[in-house]
Amino acid sequence: MSKEEIIQKLLKENIILATGCTEPVAVALCVAKAKELLGKQPQRIDLFISQNIIKNAMGVGIPGTGMKGLPIAISLGVVCGDSSKGLDLLNCAKDHLEEAKQWLNNHKINIHHAKNVDKLYIECIAFADNEKSKVIIAQTHQNFVFLQINDQILQNTLTLNTENKNTDNNPLINSKDVFNYATQTDISTLNWILDTVEVIQETSKEGLKGDYGLGIGKILMSDEETSVRKRVIAKTCAASDARMGGAPTAVYSNSGSGNQGITCTIPIYEFGKETNKSDEQIIRALMLSHLMSIYIKQYIGRLSALCGIVNASIGVSSGLVLLQGGTYEQVCYTIKNMINTITGMICDGAKPSCALKISTGLNTAFDSSTLAMRNIVVEETDGISEKDIERSIKNLGKIGRYGMDSIDDLILEIMTSKDN
Repeated sequence: MSKEEIIQKLLKENIILATGCTEPVAVALCVAKAKELLGKQPQRIDLFISQNIIKNAMGVGIPGTGMKGLPIAISLGVVCGDSSKGLDLLNCAKDHLEEAKQWLNNHKINIHHAKNVDKLYIECIAFADNEKSKVIIAQTHQNFVFLQINDQILQNTLTLNTENKNTDNNPLINSKDVFNYATQTDISTLNWILDTVEVIQETSKEGLKGDYGLGIGKILMSDEETSVRKRVIAKTCAASDARMGGAPTAVYSNSGSGNQGITCTIPIYEFGKETNKSDEQIIRALMLSHLMSIYIKQYIGRLSALCGIVNASIGVSSGLVLLQGGTYEQVCYTIKNMINTITGMICDGAKPSCALKISTGLNTAFDSSTLAMRNIVVEETDGISEKDIERSIKNLGKIGRYGMDSIDDLILEIMTSKDN
């Protein structure tokens, strides 16, 4: 496979339409598939899910329901979930909410913490009369690795603990390949990235007019004095406010995360428009933003104790440099500046306040790219930065994939033992 084909495959696998936070959506997807195998609505659902799934599903709004958490997502998966819709299956909530609430009140759901599994692991066992089905999603949000109806195994490609086995984790491309693809590929091949903008802008507009989460975007936009930076950040945060608050609107996710998709998209497009950049410049910067985030995420892992806004805002900083006429070397500068600034931002679950982390990441992206355009970069002796950009990125990945594992345990312990 050529590098261009590898990159196009990565884009196809990682930029996906999703309605609602992808962790509870993936659980609903698993439940929907189990229901379909049964051929009828389950009377009981047993779930075994990894701690990262639990963490990201506890406090997030489920679109179109006004409710939070897994139970309502699971019941929607039962009453109206269609697995062929992938991560967009919860767009059925509006028409089936009362039915889902009724199923939830009359049936049993058992949720268990699955241990010694991949960080992204969802196992659903559905029971109806004397029949049962079993479905497992692992590694990525739509990756069905096990299907069973009664005693008949239909599919089994399950391999546990793949994250721990891939210790080398060397992607077949590097940051220069990413830069070259975004800047040199025929523009007609890249135009599709604008599709992400139109969809996410609708969610941003919903966040600016509605009352979602902390209303961070709405509040920032209402300030009497708004700079280009503040307007860009406000519109981005508004999309996260709406998505985390349960707005019934879709976004394009990046690396399995809607917030990462929002972050990679809105700032680049809005800054490009505010500064009168051409459509081609914006398209290439959008591609660089998304693709650099995906590339870096390969080292960190799909789910991690390291907040996904870290890699997403690094993608944004790269795109901002390109929009301002920067070189590959200056893109490397901004990546190093970012790595030495926001590495260590924890993921303590998907929730309305995620927009605050987006604001932090984007402010850092603007600062880092401004420095990079002046050829200012952190010293190679500073922290985890090294002279070689790839080694610097790998160092970030090691921290996110391995160094913060114990923090994940502690975060979940804190989240599940609150007094409220």
